[in-house]
Amino acid sequence: MTGDHSVGALGPLVGYHLRRASSAFAADFAAAVEGTGMRQVLVGILAVVAGSPGINQGAVGRVLGIKRANMVSLINELVDAGLLDRAVDPGDRRAFSLSTTDAGGATLADCLARIEAHERKMLAGFTDAERATLLDLLGRIERRETTAA
Repeated sequence: MTGDHSVGALGPLVGYHLRRASSAFAADFAAAVEGTGMRQVLVGILAVVAGSPGINQGAVGRVLGIKRANMVSLINELVDAGLLDRAVDPGDRRAFSLSTTDAGGATLADCLARIEAHERKMLAGFTDAERATLLDLLGRIERRETTAA
């Protein structure tokens, strides 16, 4: 399938190839955002908050599939870096609403530009239709996973 060496029984296994593709994407992603201090999960949180200012921490975690216990330290990291503002949610005094700071918006814009270049590079051999098909197929796997839980 890939390279000159047979992977034997792994060849027809979709999961094997998804893992390999994911690993290649993750390594190139890390190189693309190197020097920003950001990781995939942090970019994801910033993107969700920027898209829904005032969203509460729990909702961000649900959207991204991040466990509640992990969200606290991730949000603290972004607040401490001056990228997110956290305030008591006026609708639920037990929750925090989040918004990006100016620095958070600038960091997100920089990371998104780097990520778009990374994706163009990784998918250079794909047509727009193939890219759309890939996103559709991956989305079908994701939706199946969330409905099976």
